[in-house]
Amino acid sequence: MTDPLRDIRIGTLVKASGAYVKAIIPHGFECIQPTWWQHLDTNDLPTLAKQIKEAIGDAEVTIPSIGIYGNPLGPSESNQRTLQGVKDLIEHAPKFGTGIVACFAGRVPGTSIPESLAAFKKFWGEMARRAADNGLKIAFEACAMGGNWKSGDWNIAHTPDAWEMMFNELPNENLGLEWEPCHQQIYLIDPLPQIRKWAKKIFHIHGKDATVRWDVVREHGVHGKEEYVYMRHPGFGDANWTDIISELRRQKWTGAIDIEGWHDAAYGGELEMTGQIASMQYLKRCRGGEKFVPNP
Repeated sequence: MTDPLRDIRIGTLVKASGAYVKAIIPHGFECIQPTWWQHLDTNDLPTLAKQIKEAIGDAEVTIPSIGIYGNPLGPSESNQRTLQGVKDLIEHAPKFGTGIVACFAGRVPGTSIPESLAAFKKFWGEMARRAADNGLKIAFEACAMGGNWKSGDWNIAHTPDAWEMMFNELPNENLGLEWEPCHQQIYLIDPLPQIRKWAKKIFHIHGKDATVRWDVVREHGVHGKEEYVYMRHPGFGDANWTDIISELRRQKWTGAIDIEGWHDAAYGGELEMTGQIASMQYLKRCRGGEKFVPNP
C-alpha cells in the first residue's frame, strides 16, 4: 500500500558519518541529509556511502539529498576545495541513493549579485550537465551568509530577485532551490506566496524557523546594534508549518523536510537533540500525523 502521508518526509541534517547516523536513527527521523561544511573530509565517498547505508540498516530511512556548503566561485584555495567537493558529490551521489546535491550557488567575493552571474553561469552550467548525466538535480541553499545585493563572499542565491536572474541565465530543469522559511523571515518576506510561485523549483527543504523580535525592529530597525531576529527549530519560531505544508500539498509538492539543527540559541547545547526531536514531532503533526489512515 502506498503511503501518501510520507510523500513529504520529515528528517534531519547529519554529519556525514556512519556512527552519527546510527546514533540518531532510533529517534524516528524518516530521512537524513549528510552534509559537509566547505570541504569533504574524505576521499573515499563510496566507502562512506556504504557505511551510512549500513548504519540505516532495515530502518525506513531515505537519503533525499547530500550537501556541501562553501563558495565554489571564489579564487582561494578553500573555494577551490569546495568546487572540487561539488564535482565529487555529483559523481558519487548515486552511491548514496540520492537524486539531489545541495550547495551554495557561490559568489565572486566582494561583488554584487549581477556581477557574479557570469561566473555562476559558467560553473553551474557545466555542473548542471554533469548532474543531468547522473540523473541528478542541484538545489541552491538560500542563506545570505552575511551578504546583500551589493556585496558578499559566499552566496548569491538568497533573494527571490536573484533567483529570477539565476534561472534566466540557466533555465536548466535540474537546477532549483533548497528552500526554507527562515531565510525569508530574516528578510521580512512572507514565505507562503513564495511556495505558490516557486514550488516547481523547490527540490529540497531545510526545516529551520526564525523568531522576529518586532519590538526591536520598531525601535532599532534591522541594521542597528540589537539582534532583531534569531534562528529556531521548526515549532519554536514564528512560521506556521501547518500552513506551509498545506500549501506545499496544494502545489502537489513531494519531497523531504530535513531539520537544519545547531542554530537555535534557546535549544542548543545539551538541548539540541531534544529540540530536534520535538521539532520532528511537530512537523509530523503539521503534515497530518505519523500514520496514514486509508479511507474506508
